[in-house]
Amino acid sequence: MATFLTPLVSIKPTVFSFPSQSVTSPHRQTNVLSLKPFPSLAGAQSSRVRFIPHAVETEEKPASDPNAESSRRVYIGNIPRTVDNEQLSKLVEEHGAAENVQVMYDKYSGRSRRFGFATMKSVEDANAVIDKLNGTTIEGREVKVNITEKPIASSSSPDLSLLQSEDSAFVDSPYKVYVGNLAKTVTKQMLENLFSEKGKVVSAKVSRVPGTSKSSGFGFVTFSTEEDVEAAILALNNSLLEGQKIRVNKA
Repeated sequence: MATFLTPLVSIKPTVFSFPSQSVTSPHRQTNVLSLKPFPSLAGAQSSRVRFIPHAVETEEKPASDPNAESSRRVYIGNIPRTVDNEQLSKLVEEHGAAENVQVMYDKYSGRSRRFGFATMKSVEDANAVIDKLNGTTIEGREVKVNITEKPIASSSSPDLSLLQSEDSAFVDSPYKVYVGNLAKTVTKQMLENLFSEKGKVVSAKVSRVPGTSKSSGFGFVTFSTEEDVEAAILALNNSLLEGQKIRVNKA
């Protein structure tokens, strides 16, 4: 009998390498995936995460400085047109030390606008100037001196609450004139200063667009007599105020 020899082929199992950890056994290979927490939650495993809805961080504003320039700046109104910077400085410095004194002039006509400002070196000096000069008379004009009452700078937005207060303080009268074609920079104080040259002004106001600080381009001035009304119309109609010809007639 012939004997056949069959060659034996040795087959070795192939083990594939996976990125994940693997556990092998003699019988089977099981892949075990390694799960890692998300980076955003990794730090939350050891502590609780609190969500506060609508949390707003507010910054506490420091208290206003009582010696700030705004507290030392004095308004001086209803002064004669003949008073210049030097004369106003001498007048103010009789009652306190001043850092700066300036009469305001119309940039078109060059005439005094009948008011100025004085920045004093201390609040005490400012209060002394107010106490000594407010209500005094210079060349027949009663001077108004205080901290808060001052014309609105054209380069800044006027305070709406202040304008509303001025409007509510307006004193009406049957002796009233309408003033039209006003420049946007014209203020209540400017109207009072201009029209007081021709008569006794009771009150004045610049009309504003409702709910805003924007000038409507016209205003009103009230007087104590009909004669003052006629004098104001005759003298000031078509006159210049802040570079524009104003219209003045009976309201």
